[in-house]
Amino acid sequence: MSSPKMKLSEEERSTKVSPLLNSGWSMVENRDAIYKEFLFKNFNEAFGFMSRISMQAEKMDHHPEWFNVYNKVQITLSSHDVSGLSDRDVRLANFIEKAFEPFKGK
Repeated sequence: MSSPKMKLSEEERSTKVSPLLNSGWSMVENRDAIYKEFLFKNFNEAFGFMSRISMQAEKMDHHPEWFNVYNKVQITLSSHDVSGLSDRDVRLANFIEKAFEPFKGK
């Protein structure tokens, strides 16, 4: 198992990133990063979602690249210190998925 400060191995990508790809994340072209777009009913829901993620990101000292317009939040995760995907990206993506659960199907 790699440390959070190391790039994911091919085996770890298969076991840790594949489930994220199956839940709507995608690999970013020409970059070792993952991306997903989240849609909400309105700006308030989108902002609340971002606020929850921001608190977790601060705790992890791992901050997403994101973009928000009204009810849409686009998130890209990559670890700049290792120039690619690390365990921190996987952990934050899994947290993001859990944070989005209450908004699914609305």
